[in-house]
Amino acid sequence: MHTLAELVSRVPVHRVMAEARLDILLHLVAALVAGGAIGMERSFHGRPAGFRTHALVCLASSLLMLLTVYQAEWFPGQGDAVRIDPTRMAQGIMTGIGFLGAGVIFKEGMTVRGLTTAASIWITSAIGVLMGSGLYYPAVVGTVLTLGVLAAFRWIESRVPAHRFAHHRIRFARTEVMPEETLRALLARHGFSISGLTYRLAEEGRMFEYRMTIRTADEANFTLLARSLAALPPVLEFDLSPE
Repeated sequence: MHTLAELVSRVPVHRVMAEARLDILLHLVAALVAGGAIGMERSFHGRPAGFRTHALVCLASSLLMLLTVYQAEWFPGQGDAVRIDPTRMAQGIMTGIGFLGAGVIFKEGMTVRGLTTAASIWITSAIGVLMGSGLYYPAVVGTVLTLGVLAAFRWIESRVPAHRFAHHRIRFARTEVMPEETLRALLARHGFSISGLTYRLAEEGRMFEYRMTIRTADEANFTLLARSLAALPPVLEFDLSPE
């Protein structure tokens, strides 16, 4: 009877190397497919980080994790002299990807864009780490759930009641200022509530300006309010900037 170690030792070296290369290829292809699938969804919706970005993020994460899975092959003959901690490698990968995700987030007025794309980059990296580690089941489940969140949850989110906010600025001649009570009543008739109302004199005191944040449950109210304000003679200028 031969022990398992003896049987393994009798396997030709070239056969072991071929199996290792096939296993590495499987890790990388699986990561590429998972990252590409998530990236396709992002590209379809015109996001700044799309198909190629997500594919490369997932592939890079898988490559780096393979360094820990096959460290004996990378450092032959070293025995226990060189050991790489897989958890530290994963932590470094996720930290580095965080900087990439931050690059797609930008603020425009009251609106912050790119948060979902940044989150998709981050989770794509996590999926790559799992693929590189050979944990295919959680990686595949994570890919399917990520695609479900990006696609199906978009439909759910569009149907969930939510308040819409906007920055509103309205200007009058100093001698024809609309009273605050009248302005509040006008906004209430169009389905808006006010928060953070401020007052300002402009153009050396010739103009009076209201500035505020307004909120409504129906996005169509912004259009109706804009039409009403445009039809009021005392209104010299207004700015309505929805999120």
